[in-house]
Amino acid sequence: MVIKNDDDKLGLEPELSALVDKDLAVTGRALKKLNIIAPDRSYVQKIAEDFLGMAQAYYQDALHFKNKKDLLRALACVNYAHGWLDAGARLGIFDVSTDDRLFTLAE
Repeated sequence: MVIKNDDDKLGLEPELSALVDKDLAVTGRALKKLNIIAPDRSYVQKIAEDFLGMAQAYYQDALHFKNKKDLLRALACVNYAHGWLDAGARLGIFDVSTDDRLFTLAE
């Protein structure tokens, strides 16, 4: 089911919209904070670039779907985006310092 402003049969649009906005803001901050730390011209550098590219693409998809009022797809995309960032942080290909508020870090 696609929840749109003009077809909100369950009354979920305000809550979904707020959640999408919150997740977009968090993921946007995470994208700005991280740095690739893999050595240049290494296979790990290519992996890091791929993870970051996937995160950026899903983030842009989330913005696209939000603008089209397709909030469920927007929410799914922004969470996939952040999942790529978390995976990169946990693998150690992204430097996120010790920020365990924006990223899920190993203990």
